[in-house]
Amino acid sequence: MPLFKSKTKKLDKYSLKHGVGLITYDDPTSATSEQFNTIRINIQFSSVDKKLKSILFTSSAPSEGKSTVSNNVAVTWANQGEKVILMDADLRRPTVHKIFNVSNRVGLSSYLLGNASFEEIIQPTMVNNLFVITSGPIPPNPSELLGSMRTKDLLTRLEDKSDLLILDAPPANSVTDAQVLAAQVDGVIMVVPQGIAEKAGVAHAKQALETVHANILGVIMNRVTKEKYSGYYGGYYGGYYGAEKKK
Repeated sequence: MPLFKSKTKKLDKYSLKHGVGLITYDDPTSATSEQFNTIRINIQFSSVDKKLKSILFTSSAPSEGKSTVSNNVAVTWANQGEKVILMDADLRRPTVHKIFNVSNRVGLSSYLLGNASFEEIIQPTMVNNLFVITSGPIPPNPSELLGSMRTKDLLTRLEDKSDLLILDAPPANSVTDAQVLAAQVDGVIMVVPQGIAEKAGVAHAKQALETVHANILGVIMNRVTKEKYSGYYGGYYGGYYGAEKKK
């Protein structure tokens, strides 16, 4: 199924079943891959006083592309020789194990429940320097698990073990998981699809993140058409807007 030719405004359930497109791996020289490289550079320069060790990606609502963006950004970062750990922190609708074709028998939930060791949950991928932590089996109490001290300790250990920890988190307006995690990372990036995300929903998500004092680094506008945003190669991903530009 083509990644960029969906006839519907919202993504259908294909991505949940098969995973999202990893164009930065499949076609690293494409214009879209170059846009992801630009996004990575802009994120790196968004924090000049402190090196970012952990970044969380979220959106205001489901099916807005945050997994596509976070996973592709992780690949571009790893391609620079940085050791990157990508964590699937969406314990309700996980996709990372499908994207990277790895086992989800054990993962984040397994560790938080005491059913797996630290070493067991970190898996290598086909991308050099990129490791993933899948969601693990879907637990009955995701918010409680993610808000536990065990999660906080895990994030600290992962930051120490990697150059960058990337969290693919649930939408901020759907559940409290993103808020819980946002308060524990160095920076948060919102993914906002043009013509799909509702302005009120985006504003509400931003407010929810600010309530927990999250450091919102900026916004990535995706699904931007050639006519609307020719400045970024007329591509699917419109670009990155720093925190000072989104207020």
